[in-house]
Amino acid sequence: MQTRIPKENTHQTPMKALLIVDMQNDFVPGGALAVKDGDEIVPLINRLQKSFDFVVATQDWHPDDHGSFAVNHEGKKIGDFITLAGTPQILWPAHCIQDSEGAAFHPFLNKSNWKAIFQKGTNPEVDSYSGFYDNNRKGDTGLSAYLKEAGVQKLYVCGLALDYCVKFTVLDGISEGFQVFLIADATKAVNLQPDDGYNALREMESAGAVILKSEELI
Repeated sequence: MQTRIPKENTHQTPMKALLIVDMQNDFVPGGALAVKDGDEIVPLINRLQKSFDFVVATQDWHPDDHGSFAVNHEGKKIGDFITLAGTPQILWPAHCIQDSEGAAFHPFLNKSNWKAIFQKGTNPEVDSYSGFYDNNRKGDTGLSAYLKEAGVQKLYVCGLALDYCVKFTVLDGISEGFQVFLIADATKAVNLQPDDGYNALREMESAGAVILKSEELI
């Protein structure tokens, strides 16, 4: 897994951080794996960033032969399930391919104050929803160690998509010992099933996440 650090931290050691999950072109309308209304949260995330001295982001960053892509499995189609690296895996359309326009961050997303970008899904043999670990928890992005070294204790999460990458990032953040807050109006769900987003919220809350609205921070 790769970590890119755009600039050194020049602020006083932070206790809280904003984590922006996968706000990439392929996940907004017009993209290969679009989340309905996913682009509508970009202005809100930009406003939220003004309330944080410490902002980091995750980026889906797949090789084109990734095992989660339906096109890489003869006779399979999008939405089918397989076993990948010993883990159940839904097959997706090819998306967020390294160095592609689809993998780039939304053009209106403010990136000027980001401390680091953590790329995930780089191993073609296993998918990686969480910003902390891949789906079989053998690949570590380095996000947890980076946040802890920076003194972060409270982690505020937003981005795409609520019922996949956001949810698993939140759950892993809790397991790593952070106090995790989900900014509910700064995320959107895929909703392959109509209640997936709602169920994801309940699962995160049951695991210990605090669900709040952006108005409590801005």
